[in-house]
Amino acid sequence: MAGLACADRLAEDGVAVRLFDKGRGPGGRMSTRRVETSAGTASFDHGAQYFTVRDPLFRDQVDAWAAAGVVVPWPEAGADAWIGNPAMNAPIRHMATAHQVDFQHHVHGLQRDSAGWWVRLDTGMEGPFDAAIVALPSEQAASILGLHDLAMARVAMTARSQPCWTAMIAFDEPVDLPVDHVSGGGILSWAARNSAKPGRDGPEAWVVQANGAWSAARLEESPHVIGPLLLDALGQMTGGAGLPPVAHLTAHRWRFAMTRGTDNGALWNDHIRLGACGDWLLGPRVELAWLSGRMLGARVAQDMTLPLAESG
Repeated sequence: MAGLACADRLAEDGVAVRLFDKGRGPGGRMSTRRVETSAGTASFDHGAQYFTVRDPLFRDQVDAWAAAGVVVPWPEAGADAWIGNPAMNAPIRHMATAHQVDFQHHVHGLQRDSAGWWVRLDTGMEGPFDAAIVALPSEQAASILGLHDLAMARVAMTARSQPCWTAMIAFDEPVDLPVDHVSGGGILSWAARNSAKPGRDGPEAWVVQANGAWSAARLEESPHVIGPLLLDALGQMTGGAGLPPVAHLTAHRWRFAMTRGTDNGALWNDHIRLGACGDWLLGPRVELAWLSGRMLGARVAQDMTLPLAESG
């Protein structure tokens, strides 16, 4: 979200942008996974569950997404809750279509010389580029930024993230719960009937997320161990009614799930044209990731008319 928001803002000023992402497609922490099960194709929004809208600028963006049909309200989660339509990654996919995005390209680092910035990938070097933007979780950003700007790296190192173990569970029949989501309870921070979200179809599907402390204590456990534990935690929510037969059970580890934020907004070194954006620079909300990207894009666009400084 942050990287694409930055790219959108740069494109508004006519700046050409190229993005590299290690994922197979658009999503990141707004990912959706589809799985073939004995009960049919199940869909799981296994990262961010919804997003809220408070900033006027983001409100305009969400209105535009709504007009395009890629987001819809989800009143079950709150009066200002929105979700992607027909999947959580829909607005990300919509944004990505406007840019050159190289998916399945794992960035291992950045190098800079008199020609500009070079991106180091599994397949070799790409570049040169006039500026480089890092839109990664703080822990991953720190390792890249540290070779070029220690002050940026220090900010990233202070914005530690909490992990989150998530289970994706499909059932042959509906789970006996009177509500479609539960916030908190025992080891869980969230459990939602994903198949009940607007625009979703398929069999009974639940996303179950553990709290940060529990996830951190079991960070290196196998998904095969975690999945049944989260299934049991969901079963405890039914008050003894039990769960129907399981059609699918998978666990996914989000190593960098929730950040406290640093109130920096965005980071930009105009001397070497290196920047960073992300929710870790504002706070743990989709809206704040978008705002961070926009902030950085505006600053970069303003500086792109100036000559690139010579490397030392």
